[in-house]
Amino acid sequence: MSELTEDLAGLVEAVVAPLVEFPDDLEITSYETEDEAVMVEVRVNEADAGKVIGRQGRVIKAIRTLARAAASRTGTPVEVELID
Repeated sequence: MSELTEDLAGLVEAVVAPLVEFPDDLEITSYETEDEAVMVEVRVNEADAGKVIGRQGRVIKAIRTLARAAASRTGTPVEVELID
């Protein structure tokens, strides 16, 4: 399942990278939780947080939906979190 974890992190990075103004501050980590879910954590510069969240959370919600759809073939639950 580690290949899936890396693929999901790459997918999230491909979506988030064009949105941010400070790409050097972009940090994406992914790992498997105890209940065999995949957690993808996104860290961005404070100035870019609003762009990743979007109006009323639409952008981050779309990113979560995309990650869940990508993992649905294997039935693996996925969580995408924006870390301050």
